[in-house]
Amino acid sequence: MTTSRQDGGDSLSGTSVLIAGATGGLGSAIARNLDARGATLTLVSRSSDRLAALDLPGHRIALDLRDPDACQTAVRETLLYGGRIDVVINAVGAVAFGPIAELSVDVLEELFLTNTFLAVWLAEAALASLGEGGVIVNISGVIAEHNLPDMAAYGASKAAVRSFDEALAREARRHRVRVIDARPPHTETGLTDRPVGGKAPNMPWGLDPDFVAEVICDAIVGDVTDLPSSAFGSP
Repeated sequence: MTTSRQDGGDSLSGTSVLIAGATGGLGSAIARNLDARGATLTLVSRSSDRLAALDLPGHRIALDLRDPDACQTAVRETLLYGGRIDVVINAVGAVAFGPIAELSVDVLEELFLTNTFLAVWLAEAALASLGEGGVIVNISGVIAEHNLPDMAAYGASKAAVRSFDEALAREARRHRVRVIDARPPHTETGLTDRPVGGKAPNMPWGLDPDFVAEVICDAIVGDVTDLPSSAFGSP
């Protein structure tokens, strides 16, 4: 992957990017940022209607990536559309609230399937196709650094992603591929309004998704290998 300076910003002209969760609050912000930098986008979401509503150029694929075969399909479609695959961004996520004793088995399975297994399957599908200089981004979030009561299962599913990324980064170096684990603080993506279990507590106002997207995209262009919560500072 090569970048250049253009109009005072980092250009990703011609870079082929797969964005999973492209219709979410953060995924769509990342997609807009990358489009402005000239990237060629393959946009993946479960909802074809929400994909159609995105005011962005790119190849749209409605897929449920909680299936390893769907992850393979997303990578193949990106290769066909972009001619190659340079960056994979996983912005898919699910959240649940409440004491662990009150969360059903179905909710626990949903959290780990969406937050953890999907991240593993998508990275596995992409790694063999990413060329030298390629990048994989997983967004584990600040909860992976400091888990909280009434968010224990959600935090554990995200901490598993952080641990996975730590080891994946070492494996990926053999392929000259960089892995970025991004752990932004609470961000106003709307995810807490759609929990798969429980009800969100009162939370302080979070970061602007566009600001978080800017930090993540700058990291992709640069040589960053980790984005702890402190990297997001204050906009």
